[in-house]
Amino acid sequence: MNPEKLQLQSADGAQINLDMLYQIAPSCFTEARGADGKVRRVVNFDVLRQLLGDATADTGEEFYQFTWPGKAEARREAARSIRKTLRPVPEDSVDWDTTQNIYIEGDNLEVLKLLQKSYMGKVKMIYIDPPYNTGNDFVYKDNFASSSSENNLAEGNTDEYGNRYRKNTDSNGRFHSDWCSMIYPRIQLARTLLAEDGVIFISIGDAEENNLRKICDETFGAPNFIARIVIITGANQAGDGVLIQKNVEYVFAYAKNISTCTINRVDKTEETWRNLNDAPTPLVTRPDMGYTLYYNPNTSDIIPLHDYDKSNLSSNDEHVVYEDNLSLVSKGYIPIRPGKRNGMLHRWHWGIDTFKERIGEIRMFNTKDSYIPKFLQAGYNPPKNYHNFTGGASELKVLFGEQIPFDYPKGIKLLMYLVSIGANSDSIILDFFSGSATTAHAVMKQNAEDGGNRHFIMVQLQEETEEDSEARKAGYENICQIGKERIRRAGRKVKEEAGLHGQDLDIGFRVFRVDDSNMEDVYFQPAALRQQDLNSLFDNVKPDRTDLDLLFGAMLDWGVKLSLPMSKATIDGRDIYTVNEGDLVACFAENITENVIAHIADQSPLRVLFRDSCFNTDADKINIFEQFKQRLNWSDEEAMKNIRVI
Repeated sequence: MNPEKLQLQSADGAQINLDMLYQIAPSCFTEARGADGKVRRVVNFDVLRQLLGDATADTGEEFYQFTWPGKAEARREAARSIRKTLRPVPEDSVDWDTTQNIYIEGDNLEVLKLLQKSYMGKVKMIYIDPPYNTGNDFVYKDNFASSSSENNLAEGNTDEYGNRYRKNTDSNGRFHSDWCSMIYPRIQLARTLLAEDGVIFISIGDAEENNLRKICDETFGAPNFIARIVIITGANQAGDGVLIQKNVEYVFAYAKNISTCTINRVDKTEETWRNLNDAPTPLVTRPDMGYTLYYNPNTSDIIPLHDYDKSNLSSNDEHVVYEDNLSLVSKGYIPIRPGKRNGMLHRWHWGIDTFKERIGEIRMFNTKDSYIPKFLQAGYNPPKNYHNFTGGASELKVLFGEQIPFDYPKGIKLLMYLVSIGANSDSIILDFFSGSATTAHAVMKQNAEDGGNRHFIMVQLQEETEEDSEARKAGYENICQIGKERIRRAGRKVKEEAGLHGQDLDIGFRVFRVDDSNMEDVYFQPAALRQQDLNSLFDNVKPDRTDLDLLFGAMLDWGVKLSLPMSKATIDGRDIYTVNEGDLVACFAENITENVIAHIADQSPLRVLFRDSCFNTDADKINIFEQFKQRLNWSDEEAMKNIRVI
């Protein structure tokens, strides 16, 4: 009895689809022997057609569909497995041992494939801000079948890490097709990661709004469309040649399953102040005063003036100021915005009795050019499909100073709002176009505000900064460096502002980087091994890989979360790694001893992992099986399932 080897490659997308189909239509499956000699489940299409009745499409007839050149290959790309891994980078991380947040550097298509086994159906909310395809955006290029890797690098199609991307200019004949081929497999893979009650939010501009809607309708199903949220950005694009200014962009919201999806309702008061783009300032004034109001935002003072009859104001009250409007404005007071009644301008006013009764419920709201007093409203509403959110650049300026290293960052208020409505207090939030890491900042700040325990997974390509950019001048060579530094600075600031309430905040993150497999090619193709290669390739692990590389590679393949806590013990000079108190216990040292086996068994492990080179002979492997069976009362089947080697 020999332990099986881990596959150490991403999930097979076709197999995932087969498994899902089997859940709803098992009768259309049969068994057949594959090329490897193993019997496996396959689809009997005749039976499937019988089950579907008339609800099948004949491709020879006209029918509604959305397509573009390259769609078939994009669909195949989504299902294709890869032999890549995520290598840990502890030196770039914060609170490596305790944090549950993840930051991954690399092509997000590859990352989404690598996360399938560990995070399928476990992500409550996804937010992405993909390239808007304005004619200058970088578009990830996923298939260069006609070019060698050297030519790709020379032509600017790949970077030093092997990531493939290029600018998609509007002179490209495949301008829209390339964008669709880029986003399609990523949306397909993202859906599999969403929980059944999960939601995805996607920011987009005018150029690809229509295509994105059709791709999402196909991927999630049109009935799972929730809303198109209009975001007022405040951008001013006036100038020669501009026919209509573009002051909005959009956020599409789709559910994994509309019948089980949860969107949190919004406190009426909070929704009001977020729409006005500023937090409320408590109204402090005399309750026996007040009709027409002038407000000083620096002191929160209110001066009431009655334009109709000043005689009802006590001349003995020192708080009443009998001055004209211009004098008050010159002293920093701002008049309440006038409204209209019966078509005539009038000043806002309340009756004194109402003012007295509800003084504690009044807040003053900043609308940039004036202030509006509002009564607080109790209760909760569904979120609205339009909002006014700006401030991304100013928020980065607070963290980085005047030299902002990222153009057009998303504002934290937008992301906090989406997190508050789309995620639960303990959810996993994924952003695989993370840019300057606004989503990570928002998750940490939202946790600080409401005591939540949400965690993020950020994914970003190591896209190089421009040579003459502010980012490069500040020392940031790629966007990942900006994102990681933003999380470090934002985390410290959030924790400092939270004070005592921030002691338990998770402001750390584990960094991982996409790389080639930890294993030599012979691991996957043993038939290609020649007799003379046996001695040199007995250990099929690449020489530059560490124990942590092997551990996290195995966690990905075995479906174990990358964020779980882990510990290390040394027994008889051999390191033993325990993930989450026994979810996985691994030892990669040579010549495993009885004490090592005993220590592993004491963890009551769900999974046990060794390196193939740990054993000198097959007899040693069989002995390991027998010891674990005796110590943990495992059957032969359980031992075969729970013990693996690499």
